[in-house]
Amino acid sequence: MPFPSERPGYLRRVYVMKMEIRPLLMCFALCVVYATSKPTEKKDRVQHDALLSSKEHDDGTNFDYDHDAFLGEEEAKTFDDLTPEESKNRLGKIVDKIDADEDGFVTEAELKAWIKKAQKKYIYDNVERQWKDFDMNNDGMISWDEYKNVTYGTYLDDPESDDGYNYKQMMARDERRFTMADGNGDHIADKEEFTAFLHPEEYEHMKDIVVLETMEDIDKNGDGFIDLEEYIGDMYNHEDEMDEPGWVATEREQFSEFRDKNKDGKMDKEETMDWILPADYDHAEAEAKHLVYESDTNKDGKLTKEEILNKYDLFVGSQATDFGEALVRHDEF
Repeated sequence: MPFPSERPGYLRRVYVMKMEIRPLLMCFALCVVYATSKPTEKKDRVQHDALLSSKEHDDGTNFDYDHDAFLGEEEAKTFDDLTPEESKNRLGKIVDKIDADEDGFVTEAELKAWIKKAQKKYIYDNVERQWKDFDMNNDGMISWDEYKNVTYGTYLDDPESDDGYNYKQMMARDERRFTMADGNGDHIADKEEFTAFLHPEEYEHMKDIVVLETMEDIDKNGDGFIDLEEYIGDMYNHEDEMDEPGWVATEREQFSEFRDKNKDGKMDKEETMDWILPADYDHAEAEAKHLVYESDTNKDGKLTKEEILNKYDLFVGSQATDFGEALVRHDEF
């Protein structure tokens, strides 16, 4: 059974090694994380906007960053052995996909959406690997009943079994998230909806469920808020009565000075969202603006396929491309 990839900063999932238990049984995650981590390790729930490439963005040297940003690092490598003609041909087909409204132009918004999708390829690959396990009738959709039956199996007959896990509570939590991801409310998920279910941190409309699940995990006294001790207790395991590492004191200050904005001694939903889902710099938006600026010959704020293909080496690589010649050609445009 393939496991979904983990995203640092969000809820750490625990996988029970039984065929009946599947990826989203997370209610007991914290105790297992604590049991397997060092007491001085800091657990980070903050979800940051990931970089688009591990390479430096320096168009004065090469366009490698742009290639990775536009295609994703793995896909960008597949262009390196293509001739310029082959690269242009493949790029042309990609442009047709980016032009979502099929009006013959690629806008900044369409480029941004494409870049974000390219950067999430590992997520879509993960969903593909799991899809066949849940689509039991092979109709190309996954219903809540299919997911529930595959995930919980025999535990449906005994949701409060004696192995220490409350499967009834887990099912309710999963169903709540499934309903949130199910855009049309038919209790049946297509690929995009199931992706939102498995990876809610990646979707704007799923932010509330991410915050709610985080608060439920940390809020030990059940008052609907996160107080200072719950906040620290989630990050730091007080095992063996060791002296607190320095970062714990820093986090106490962070909570008092920045997390608890209204100074009532606890974090509510809005304050928790600001903490775990900060409004970071949008790398995809910046790259989309950059690509349009560099390629928009007539400066109308949008790109034709011709404009993109004329600057193909900015978007994709090719075999033995002479970067010096490419720079001259870009200056000419």
